[in-house]
Amino acid sequence: MTESKSHADRTRTVVLGSGCFWCLDSLARRLRGVHRVRSVYTGGTGPAAYEAVSAGWTGHAEAVEITFDPEALPPEVLYEVFFSTHDPTSLNRQEGRRPQYRSVMFYTDEAERQEFEHAARSAQSSYTQPIVTSLEPLGTVYEAEPEHQDFYTRRPALGYCQFVIDPKIAHLRRRWPQWLAEETPA
Repeated sequence: MTESKSHADRTRTVVLGSGCFWCLDSLARRLRGVHRVRSVYTGGTGPAAYEAVSAGWTGHAEAVEITFDPEALPPEVLYEVFFSTHDPTSLNRQEGRRPQYRSVMFYTDEAERQEFEHAARSAQSSYTQPIVTSLEPLGTVYEAEPEHQDFYTRRPALGYCQFVIDPKIAHLRRRWPQWLAEETPA
């Protein structure tokens, strides 16, 4: 007899940072099997708010919490999208090389740390420089302010969206059309 799994039983949540959370947020929302996307701050100390995080006072990274069904979207595909839509070989890349924009994978246990380590090793073959994505234990997660949630969908005409996010979405559509959700956001 086969047991049926509830929606909650078959979802998984990962927290990844690839620079500004607006980019990864907009990409994750377009993938098949993704149930929830939330822009967050984590990896630092104390409570987090945009002003404190962007000033570098807390040590937190801008990250994205992605809840997905691994049967509909294999984790390996999500990690491939993650590594290929930002430069994981450049330390603290965005806005003057600040650590709140670091490339990072936050793990919840040793098995997930090993899985992330394997994903980074697999991605390395696509780069000539070493991948510097850090693997850090997931600490307290603070939800980013409402204006940062689903930012791209609400502000597609903003220069940052047109010049930074639009090319990443185009790359996603070209490289992984089979993993796109049937109805993608505008």
